[in-house]
Amino acid sequence: MLSERRPAALRDVQRLAAGVVERVLGGRNLDATLRKLWADTPGLAPEQRAAIQDLSFGTLRFYGRLKAELDALATKPVREAPVRCLLLVALYQLESTHVTPYTVVDQAVEAARTVGQGRAHGLVNAILRAFLRRGEALERAAEASEVARYSHPQWWIDKLKQQYPAQWQDLLAVNNRHPLMTLRVNRRLGTPAQYLERLATAGLEAQPIGESALRLSKPVPVERLPGFGEGLVSVQDLGAQFAAQLLDARDGERVLDACSAPGGKTAHLAERNALELVALDQSAQRLAQVRATLARLKLEARVVEGDAGAPERWWDGRPFDRILADVPCSASGVVRRHPDIKWLRREEDLLQFAQTQRRILDALWHCLARGGKLLYATCSVFAEENGQQIEAFLARHPDAVLLPSTPGGQLLPDERHDGFYYALLEKR
Repeated sequence: MLSERRPAALRDVQRLAAGVVERVLGGRNLDATLRKLWADTPGLAPEQRAAIQDLSFGTLRFYGRLKAELDALATKPVREAPVRCLLLVALYQLESTHVTPYTVVDQAVEAARTVGQGRAHGLVNAILRAFLRRGEALERAAEASEVARYSHPQWWIDKLKQQYPAQWQDLLAVNNRHPLMTLRVNRRLGTPAQYLERLATAGLEAQPIGESALRLSKPVPVERLPGFGEGLVSVQDLGAQFAAQLLDARDGERVLDACSAPGGKTAHLAERNALELVALDQSAQRLAQVRATLARLKLEARVVEGDAGAPERWWDGRPFDRILADVPCSASGVVRRHPDIKWLRREEDLLQFAQTQRRILDALWHCLARGGKLLYATCSVFAEENGQQIEAFLARHPDAVLLPSTPGGQLLPDERHDGFYYALLEKR
């Protein structure tokens, strides 16, 4: 742990970022790993946290290319995971940041003295200096491999080629860009125009892009958002904000958000209408986030712990007028926000997600009132979880009708929003 009194040198930032990358490549969630690191190192200043986060995200975002370059530079595999990940972080710095090459190499060599065994510092020095001599040639050579060129697993690339033959390259490129930062104004406490004025006073530039949405010109920590703690605004992608609009609940209706954590869509529903709102999730820990979100925004909902696919354990038998089924999925549409997903997902995971989605859909359909509407939602771009899932559902349920909606169907990630899928179903 770093001393609370001593600022972290670049070598410490590199070492800590390498540790994050090592844990993620070992199967850990990136966000959870960073949260644990912040808890374990309370002496880190905000700018140090920002640097560690940038290096971790960037290294994972371009891991396919960085791994190919490291493999080409090393005369034999670098088997010590801490040293290998330190090299990946330093290579990302050399390629993508403004830190002088000498400083990156010098500090990485010093970091290697603390994370490696034996002559690890000599190995790090040799590999990074070789990259400085051969960097452009290595980058060109990496183009021969699709995994290196696009920094996605091969199965992911192949699936996008099959399902989006005209768009797959654009989708891969979008996934490797920095994400947008979009806000949702709490209309119970103010208007988008009023909040734009608050942002301008705080020196932040934004533009309206939706019903209650504002897009910041430059991402900032939430602490810099005026009135965030008082509930004036939330951070939520425009694509996610479409859910409450499409469900179109009316005042007084009984509404279920079936997979509600961490609570963004639940809160948006409560901001738009006075509802008998139930927020369901099977994770007690994640439900704590839902409660915290509702409390910050000064909203109310009944929070229930339970499995959306087993309503007999939590449902009181009273039908819902509206149900939002934002089901577990591969999250393949939000990869630019969560670059670890690319390397943690396996192709076989899609079948498991599809089975879970089917189970939840069939179970929730019995909880919906006649004439009611259910909105099926994912943050995925894969057809197995989206269009194919709904086609199979309609074949099983003759009383289900797919309603036209705008936006509806598959939304691909672009300059306005992340990737989402929406299907609005009515129970006839």
